[in-house]
Amino acid sequence: MDNYTPSWMTDELSIFKESVGKFLETEYLPFEKEWEAAKMVDRSFWIKAADMGLLSAGIPEEYGGIGETFAYDAVTFGEMGRRGISGFGLHVHLIAAHYILAYGTETQKKRWLPSLCSGESIGAIAMTEPGTGSDLQAIRTSAIKEGDEYVINGSKTFISNGKLADLVVLVAKTDPQQGSKGVSLIVIETEELEGFSRGKALDKIGQKAQDTAELFFDNVRVPVTALIGEQEGKGFYQLMEQLAFERLIMAVFGVAVMEMAVRITTEYVKERKAFGKSIIEFQNTRFTLAEAKTETYIGRVFTDHCVQLYLDNKLDATTASMAKYWISQKQCEVVDECLQLHGGYGYSMEYPIAKLYVDSRVQKIYAGTNEIMKELIARSL
Repeated sequence: MDNYTPSWMTDELSIFKESVGKFLETEYLPFEKEWEAAKMVDRSFWIKAADMGLLSAGIPEEYGGIGETFAYDAVTFGEMGRRGISGFGLHVHLIAAHYILAYGTETQKKRWLPSLCSGESIGAIAMTEPGTGSDLQAIRTSAIKEGDEYVINGSKTFISNGKLADLVVLVAKTDPQQGSKGVSLIVIETEELEGFSRGKALDKIGQKAQDTAELFFDNVRVPVTALIGEQEGKGFYQLMEQLAFERLIMAVFGVAVMEMAVRITTEYVKERKAFGKSIIEFQNTRFTLAEAKTETYIGRVFTDHCVQLYLDNKLDATTASMAKYWISQKQCEVVDECLQLHGGYGYSMEYPIAKLYVDSRVQKIYAGTNEIMKELIARSL
C-alpha cells in the first residue's frame, strides 16, 4: 500500500523483491496461458525458480538451501500475489520440505532436501481423501508395516503438484485403530514405484495452471525408513504444528491479490466512462474502492504483524487461523466488489479481474476451510 513498509523488510529483502518481480514477469507470465492449457507449470520453470532461490530460502545451506528466513518466502508469495500468479505450486513444495526439515532424521534431510532445493524433485502433500475433507483424523489410507516395509493402500484427491510430484509427503494410518494417534507421515518417492498411479489433472474453475490430481496406492511398498522421524503415530501432531506456516503463506498471498485487485480496478474506473463521465466520478465507485482499500490496508498490516511473529517464533495456531480465515474471506469479497465495478467486462477472462475472481475462491477452502478456522479460533475463547 502507499508509503507503507513492513517492519521486517530490509534493504537486502527489497533487492530480492525487485529481482523476484522481474523474474516472474519474464519467466512466468509470458507462458501462463500455455501452462493453463496444459494444466501444469513446465518443469523448466521449477529449475529456473530453484536457481533464483525460491525453492530453498528457508532451508539451511548444509541441505542445499540458501539458509535465509521466512521473510524471503513472504516476499516471494507477495510478488506472486501482486501478479495474480496462482499456477505455481510453490506453497505445497515448501511445506513438504519443511516437514522433512522439522521432523526428519539427519539421513532423511540429506537424502531428500537437496533435490527439493534444486528443483530436481517437486514436492507435494497428500492429505485430503474423497470422503474426509478437512477431517484428517478420519483418513482411511493405510500404511501397514510388514517386516522392513510399509504396505500402502488408499487414495488421495485435490493434491496440488500431484501430476509432477517426485516426492509426496503422505498422511496415512500406520495404526487404523488409534484415530489421530495412529497417523504418520511417510515420504513417497514416486519414480517407477509399483502400485502407485495418478489420475488425470482435475478440471478446476480457477488456478488452471496449478497441477492438481488424484493419487492412488495399491499395495505400494516403501521401506520403513520412509517414515518421517523415527516414531509412528506422530503425524497428526506434526501436521498441526506446521499448519501455521501454510496458513500464513495463504494470508501473505491473499492480501497481495487484494492489492492487485484494488490497483487494477482503480486504473479501470478512471479510464472507463458511463453517462458522459469516468466511473470513478460516481460516489458508489469511490465508496466501494475506499472500503476495499481500507480493508486491504488492514489486511496488509495484520499479515505483516503475523510474519514478524513467525520470524520471532511467536506465531501461535490461533492467530495463524485468524489470518488465513480473515484474509481469504476479505480477498474474495474485495475481488468480487472490484469485478462488479468492471461491469460486464469483469465477467470476461480477457480482463485480469476475472482470473483473480475464479482463482481466489479456493482460498476459503484449502489449508483448512474457513469454517474449521473459526472452530479453531473459537476454542481459544
